[in-house]
Amino acid sequence: MYQLNNLKPATGARRKRKRVGRGIGSGHGKTSTRGMKGHSSRSGGGAPAWFEGGQMPLYRRIPKRGFHSPNRIPYQVLNLRDLARFDAKATIDPDYLSAHGAVSGREPRVKLLGVGDVSGAYHVRVHAISESARKKIEAAGGNVELLDWTATTPEPAKPEPVRPEKAK
Repeated sequence: MYQLNNLKPATGARRKRKRVGRGIGSGHGKTSTRGMKGHSSRSGGGAPAWFEGGQMPLYRRIPKRGFHSPNRIPYQVLNLRDLARFDAKATIDPDYLSAHGAVSGREPRVKLLGVGDVSGAYHVRVHAISESARKKIEAAGGNVELLDWTATTPEPAKPEPVRPEKAK
């Protein structure tokens, strides 16, 4: 009959920990189960996770396609129809759009496209705008101002550390 005082795990369910480097008599001594020589026996040795045993690695097997400009400017696209939910009297700029959840990111670069119609005379300050969007905004009585996309917000100046004067 099972009682709390005579319970034990099933045979073979628990194994002793492999204690390496504890002398030859332990069975795991001398080379500590690493073998004699080679890359895997050294400290920090072993193949990285992506190593495929000398086979041509995946990142070299997959073809490169097209051209990827290193000078690409990533814009967040906004359409004219999206401006309908904003107040026409407000200045629509990246900070305003970010505060209202239309764009995301720390310093979003915004491009306005001409999909949809404009209902009010908006004052828009964006980094880029399509020609059709500019014409529709100006026809509705609004105006467009382009922001410099290369300008970044300056970092706040760090105060100088106060150093005690040396005693003379």
